[in-house]
Amino acid sequence: MKAMEINRMDKYGQRKRQAVQFLIVLLGTIWSSVVQAKPIVYDLCTEQLQNPQGIDVAKPRLSWKIQADERATVQEAYHILVASSPEKLQQNIGDLWDSGKQLSHNSINRLYAGKLLQSRDQVFWKVRVYTNKGETGWSEPARWTMGLLHYKDWVGRWIGFDRYFPTDDEQQGRLAARYFRKEFKTAKKVKTATAYIMGLGLYELYINGKKMGDQVLAPIPTDYSKNIKYNVLDVTQALSEGQQHAIGVMLGNGRFYAMRQTKPYKIKTFGFPKMLMQIEVTYADGSTETIKTDDSWKGTTTGPITANNEYDGECYDARQELGQWTNSGFDDHSWLKANYVQEPGGNYEAQLGSMMKVMRDISPVSIRKRPGGSYIIDFGQNFSGWVKLRVHGQRGTALNLRFAESLTATGDLFTTNLRDAKATDQYILRGESMEEWEPHFTYHGFRYVEVSGYPGEPKKENFIGRLVYDDMANVGSFASSNPLLNQIHQNAWWGIASNYKGIPVDCPQRNERQPWLGDRPVSAYGENFLFDNANFYRKWLDDIRLSQKEDGAIPDVAPAFWKYYSDNISWPGTYLFVADMLYQQTGDTMILQRHYPYMKKWMDYMQSRYSNTAGIITKDSYGDWCFPPASIEAGRGKIADKKYPSALISSAYYYQLLQVMARFSALLGKPAEQSDFLSRAVGLRKNFNAAFYQAEGYYGSNTLTDNLLALQFGLVEEQHQERLKEHILSIIEKKNKGHLSTGVIGTQWIMRSLTAMGRADLAYKIATNKTYPSWGYMVENGATTIWELWNGNTAHPKMNSQNHVMMLGDLLVWLYEDLAGIKSEGNAFQQIRMQPQFLAGPNHIQASYGSSFGPIESSWTKSNSVLKWRVSIPANTTAELYFPTGDLKAIREHGIPVDQHQDIQQFEKAASGSKVLIGSGTYQFTINL
Repeated sequence: MKAMEINRMDKYGQRKRQAVQFLIVLLGTIWSSVVQAKPIVYDLCTEQLQNPQGIDVAKPRLSWKIQADERATVQEAYHILVASSPEKLQQNIGDLWDSGKQLSHNSINRLYAGKLLQSRDQVFWKVRVYTNKGETGWSEPARWTMGLLHYKDWVGRWIGFDRYFPTDDEQQGRLAARYFRKEFKTAKKVKTATAYIMGLGLYELYINGKKMGDQVLAPIPTDYSKNIKYNVLDVTQALSEGQQHAIGVMLGNGRFYAMRQTKPYKIKTFGFPKMLMQIEVTYADGSTETIKTDDSWKGTTTGPITANNEYDGECYDARQELGQWTNSGFDDHSWLKANYVQEPGGNYEAQLGSMMKVMRDISPVSIRKRPGGSYIIDFGQNFSGWVKLRVHGQRGTALNLRFAESLTATGDLFTTNLRDAKATDQYILRGESMEEWEPHFTYHGFRYVEVSGYPGEPKKENFIGRLVYDDMANVGSFASSNPLLNQIHQNAWWGIASNYKGIPVDCPQRNERQPWLGDRPVSAYGENFLFDNANFYRKWLDDIRLSQKEDGAIPDVAPAFWKYYSDNISWPGTYLFVADMLYQQTGDTMILQRHYPYMKKWMDYMQSRYSNTAGIITKDSYGDWCFPPASIEAGRGKIADKKYPSALISSAYYYQLLQVMARFSALLGKPAEQSDFLSRAVGLRKNFNAAFYQAEGYYGSNTLTDNLLALQFGLVEEQHQERLKEHILSIIEKKNKGHLSTGVIGTQWIMRSLTAMGRADLAYKIATNKTYPSWGYMVENGATTIWELWNGNTAHPKMNSQNHVMMLGDLLVWLYEDLAGIKSEGNAFQQIRMQPQFLAGPNHIQASYGSSFGPIESSWTKSNSVLKWRVSIPANTTAELYFPTGDLKAIREHGIPVDQHQDIQQFEKAASGSKVLIGSGTYQFTINL
């Protein structure tokens, strides 16, 4: 495929090039196709997928990226063609939609405005872009297909076994896997074959002995009584003319049959595993055939997976393998007839987000023999997933793998912090040649594995760790001259990746693994600088919306697998914060339109129930959750599961959320509601100060968090701000000796608050501390992810995960926006603010971020009195750059002072320095300080 280019000559006689990268955005889900000399690739938020299938949004939004060598390239217009066939598109016939030439600078989120799309439609499109440097040709074609848009499109019926079998352990909540199969014949040449499947809780689909797709732990979890995600797989290559075929489906428990069955008042369960599937075959002659789930299928539970449970692990008895059960000709006469079963109740939805996959393999760093004959494998990194093993031994040998994050002082597995999660996989050998195995329906959080029962002496090459998370691209990079800061950033990456499991879980190892809202209000924002997680969090917002009660209440966990509706502000408020993040980072106004009514309903519900006569929002549940004990010894052996509700926190957060809702109202064209939110905010601000401001110049109990919230949220009267700042600095610098003392709430705001106060140097000190409490203290004590607790090495193990993200707070946001200077100022980085904090501590900072318009880079280095700053921004964007000197002559780009440079669009002196405006391109500045 040829790149679509504009050829121009620059002033040096060099060829200039522009190319277009284009994307499909469906209900906020983004696919892209890079128009270069390589196959068409659709990018799910830049997570690469080949020609996405099965979209259930009839009016997608289309986006594209312009790649240009010439500086200051700006789109002036575009022209989109959408066709029902590649032939029509090649002839420039947009029979589905021809936008015509549209004058617009915006190249993201263009709403499809063509003919109504139907189930199974195949859609082909291309775009032409007109820029201030010239116009492109037509892009190479891209495509998407529509899924099943209507309930009646599903022609099969749900099948399963809604009962226990002797192979199941009802008390322990461990079921054997369910196996279903069917044979069919294709009598003619197959043109296309598409599988639509809902296999609950988890499934693996095989045709003719081969697994379809490389996804694992599919589909992603939802509250199945509200919505169910179906997967669409192209199975054309698995079928050929005139063959007898076999379909085989394995079903595991997942979240459908809950990991614990003993507390139905708390834990939501949905029943026994079940499935609905159909394969739609189109033959070369145009005829069609559908193979569907019905009672002609056969099933059994007497296969090799004798137990599977997300908390406890998987048991696999290779002696009970079913042979060629996924191939035709298998003797299934002893299998049971599949039962028709009740459907789960939720609406059927296409899974627009990415699948979970094995994203990386990790080799062991050591294997040590223990007294008693077991072995401890150290992978050198805490992560989530499982172990793939190779083994050879006698038939019936039982090999056990136990997983843990750390070791005891005597070198044994430390499993107390797993609570009652067994975290154990068992493999029983069939006793033939070398055997390979990995689990199908479980995962673990671990660094260490205890291996017992292994025949002979295990070697490192016999084991491979498999990191599993949602298939999303890495879009950010960060490096500095401080090795500790780099390690903290790396630990954050591993912790975030480990806890992406179709939902943002809190931890991957103990008997919890729940999507707590309170862990992610700001963490999700920081995560977006590392991972292309927009679709992931769009899906989570739907989970939250669907968990809302009729009266407006939102739970602390969503989907509400645990029925915790405690009614507080700071946990459910994450609903608004994440939506705000998605709008800021991706320009997605539809996400606001979709969720605004439900957010407003919750805001009204909380005020009507919990505003007292003094106008204070009284209801809080957790306070500043998990704030650090006064010293590492003071917290030794203490349980962190303590709640300290705070009306100050709930009121401050409610005030901040009123401001967020007012901004949403303005964006959505709701002036009356905007006015109402602002009016309520004015009243609450007055009441907040009357209730919590103290004559000594601080708020509440003069905790760091109380004061930070008041300052960061704009609650402080102007005449009191300097005095409050003095209290904040006194707490950090004198009382805490340069350390933070914040829990989950305060840590979300501390880095940016200090920077806004003009004390980015103190924020940097907090970020790079090595002593308790700090992120560096975790690293100094062997952490390779982020701990749940600041004193994770001494706290009571009841609540002490070593792989959490909630204590990241706003650290990642600060690293990218403030230390590196990459911040959106409008329309998803179409306008960029680049104002790095050129601190005395680091002498080098380098960061990049893949925005909706393309990659943004910022790299600065200080040496003696010279600052070098390299900046790169994508086509169709502009950036305001802030320099730490007011002398414009001292700022040069390739040797030319910026006030004489033809590529500098604007320049002016600003507070404590200078500000310049640049267009797209790469710039190298040298600043004499």
